[in-house]
Amino acid sequence: MPERIIELHDANIYQQESLVLSHVTFSIEKGEFVYLVGKTGMGKSSLLRVLYGDLLLSEGTGFVAGYDLKTLTSKNLPYLRRNLGIVFQDFQLLTDRTVEQNLKFVLHATGWKDKSKMTERMEEVLNMVGLKTKGFKMPHELSGGEQQRVVIARALLNHPELILADEPTGNLDPETSEEIFRLLADISTNSQTAVLLASHDYMTLQKFPFRTLKCEKGSVVEGSVMEVV
Repeated sequence: MPERIIELHDANIYQQESLVLSHVTFSIEKGEFVYLVGKTGMGKSSLLRVLYGDLLLSEGTGFVAGYDLKTLTSKNLPYLRRNLGIVFQDFQLLTDRTVEQNLKFVLHATGWKDKSKMTERMEEVLNMVGLKTKGFKMPHELSGGEQQRVVIARALLNHPELILADEPTGNLDPETSEEIFRLLADISTNSQTAVLLASHDYMTLQKFPFRTLKCEKGSVVEGSVMEVV
């Protein structure tokens, strides 16, 4: 039986008091790559925020990486997030620190203590994203695509079961966007990490066809990339 990393059933997604998505039911299995598409304001980001515990799930059921979204507390939320890698559009790198210092900050924050293991893991993730010689660089010395690769490396540090990517190529040119999509697809396959990628970038989506979930009219439905172009 395949291991389910995300499982929602009849979940209602609220943004403050407003119902954004209703009766959301889907699952994503270990190592699966899935797109989340839909027009702006249709609930993609709100759904992602529920999945990483930033918004409360009060109606329906939801499990992410074995954690019950309805019983999440501030005490166990950090443990859920250690099983997740989160990639945002705007990078959110510490601009006054090198690439390695950005990664080390996350390792310290998530409880790593052994310096040699930290160094080894940083080298591993930078190698995975093709930046093994860029650890000494400052973020402003990198291109947009390289900065997003650092963000992905940061997301991989704790061997996540799931990567949630919210418009990860929104600020990138088409060629760089393809590189980031290909990188995330390779990570999904090679590391057996599930990836849920929210995007408007339909031109790139068509070049890498994967299972697609679409937010429309207050629901989440199975679809295809071709249907949303």
